[in-house]
Amino acid sequence: MKCITSLLALFLLLSCNQINKISVDTIITDATIYTVNNTFDKASAMAINEGKIVAIGTNDEITNKYESNNTVEAKNKFIYPGLIDAHCHFYYYGLFLQEVDLNGTKSIQEIVARIKSFQKENKTDFIVGNGWDQNDWDNKKYPSKSDLDIAFPDIPVVLRRVDGHAMVVNSKALKLAGITNKTKAVGGQIEMKNGEPTGILVDGPMNLINKIIPAPSRKVQIRALLAAEKVMFDYGLTTVNDAGLDPDIINLMDSLQKAKKLKINIYAMVSANQKNLNDYLKKGIYKTDNLNVRSFKMYGDGALGSRGACLHKEYSDMPKQYGALTTPFSEMKSFSKQIAASDFQLNTHAIGDSSNTVVLKIYKEVLKWKKDRRWKIEHAQVIQEADFDYFKLGIIPSVQPTHATSDMYWVGERLGKERLKNSYAYKKLLQKAGIIALGTDFPVEEVNPMLTFHAAVTRKDIKGYPKSGFQMENALTREETIKGMTIWAAYSNFEEKEKGSLEVGKWADFVIYDKDLMKINENQMVKMKPTQTFLKGIKMN
Repeated sequence: MKCITSLLALFLLLSCNQINKISVDTIITDATIYTVNNTFDKASAMAINEGKIVAIGTNDEITNKYESNNTVEAKNKFIYPGLIDAHCHFYYYGLFLQEVDLNGTKSIQEIVARIKSFQKENKTDFIVGNGWDQNDWDNKKYPSKSDLDIAFPDIPVVLRRVDGHAMVVNSKALKLAGITNKTKAVGGQIEMKNGEPTGILVDGPMNLINKIIPAPSRKVQIRALLAAEKVMFDYGLTTVNDAGLDPDIINLMDSLQKAKKLKINIYAMVSANQKNLNDYLKKGIYKTDNLNVRSFKMYGDGALGSRGACLHKEYSDMPKQYGALTTPFSEMKSFSKQIAASDFQLNTHAIGDSSNTVVLKIYKEVLKWKKDRRWKIEHAQVIQEADFDYFKLGIIPSVQPTHATSDMYWVGERLGKERLKNSYAYKKLLQKAGIIALGTDFPVEEVNPMLTFHAAVTRKDIKGYPKSGFQMENALTREETIKGMTIWAAYSNFEEKEKGSLEVGKWADFVIYDKDLMKINENQMVKMKPTQTFLKGIKMN
């Protein structure tokens, strides 16, 4: 009788447990989950409901308490928080997908061939291309209008350099823009030879050309955003920090997200000009589940590749060339003061050591005793030794590890040995700031976040060069790198309470790999692609 009673009690207990299980949308089991929480814990299962994580733990802990019609058996795969690109140009990448792709070209002849191929397919009457880099060519010299005039005498041609801080245009484009030997080069350079423009424009004067480029239609803009999103999900990116947008595009993103057509999370930096400051400072921070508009993007200088980055001393490979501030000092200070009086962040492009000094000093002055503002220096590529301590003040370095491995072939010639020591100094920046946000700057670099991971950890390019790594004292550990691509990037956006780690109450944004990023051989890193990407608990690819 006692045996029967015990069996009955056990049956009732099991029945009770079945009845009392909590129903959720999705259960993930049999995984190695890197939570990237404060103690970098691992788990094997999690329960998701209404887009958020409701529980995370062992298989037994989750399956004994929760049930779902959608259980995903991960089959011992590896799960990480959805990746965040802390600095990119998402919208412009989408537009570039609609234009001539010049990435990887090795000569002006190859550029002309690609344009002709594009023209044959698209039959456009205004050619725009992106991605050339003379540093990849044998002669290392800038192209010129004459290189383009022979093949395209009657159609305007505008070709942006890979960093977006220089362009080469043909004579037709110069004529349409009204650029002559008398045109003033405000905030940059109009290259001259024999008293005439060569077709090379650096930074500020590029705006004269931008004004004549036909504006993309709404249809093209939407197609660009949706095309870019697909690439992001394929690479495991669930949040992108779009660095420098006009209000019209931000509003378009918002409307597409509300219509459930655009799903990716976007941290949108508003391009800093007085009109945009007036509008957004009055309206205040705008936040939805998918869009975060709480920052402005200001431009301190140009890029090293085009010698537009502003340096304290002249370029080592071009005497009397210092680069330039692309935003006047008085304007930078005025914008910074206005933004400091609000709740908005300021994120400033600063590459050269002089530009970094100027911006860091302005930040310190206008922020004074204001705490937890999380203002960022975007790029922070060349820093004077005395300026590193500014990052102890809560200023966040937002850097792009593949810039180091792309630039390492020629940057020593630009800067010289002494300045090179404190360039691309990611470990040193991390030690001062306590966190570091990692991105790509695509389409300047490739979208693939595994190139970021590989470059940060190994300080090598995809060919494995250099064998011993480039300035390895500034390499990051694997744990630091994945944090820079998840929780630290989220923190830099004031989003750490909702994403960046896999914890209860946060969005179920995560990516599944078939290999373990924390353990694979370094030569396997760049080949990694997610098997699945989830956004708010829904599979995106």
